[in-house]
Amino acid sequence: MVGQKAPLKLKEIWAIRTWLQLAERTRDLALFNLAIDSKLRGCDLVKLKVSDVAQGGRIGHRAIILQQKTQRPVQFEITEQTRITLTAWIDRAHLTFGQFLFPSRVTTSEHLSTRQYARIVESRVDSVGQDSVAYGTHTMRRTKATLIYQRTKNLRVVQLLLGHTKLGSTVRYLGIEVDDALEIAEQTEV
Repeated sequence: MVGQKAPLKLKEIWAIRTWLQLAERTRDLALFNLAIDSKLRGCDLVKLKVSDVAQGGRIGHRAIILQQKTQRPVQFEITEQTRITLTAWIDRAHLTFGQFLFPSRVTTSEHLSTRQYARIVESRVDSVGQDSVAYGTHTMRRTKATLIYQRTKNLRVVQLLLGHTKLGSTVRYLGIEVDDALEIAEQTEV
């Protein structure tokens, strides 16, 4: 499949979360929740360290990192649910402050590879009966951004959250069409 990967719908997010909880896949649940919250590209997500999300032994409500692609800082929120799953993962894996949040099981790499992350996303999407061809790692980045836009119709907010420099990039990224713009215009009376 060529082109943009679809964002997950709320029912798909909850189905995946439930499956991961029942299967006791602590790492994958923490990875999934953080991917949704952070809206980070896969290359940035897999390189996060414990120190990027935790201060003083506690997971913060927000974090800020320098994006690999743009070399620009981007800030993201960490929801209560994600803080709980990250804490459980860090405790279970006995991770320390300077370690990668998602260490590799392969000795040649310090952290989970983007390819392995892609395999995890693919298998989680398959686990809830969806066609994994339609989804990918960028689905995770796009999901919350799309939900925020659908609720608020505020492109500037989504632009800031994704770290885009141009509003036009955000418009293309979300796949906003003329119909969306007309719907907003119709709801505005002067």
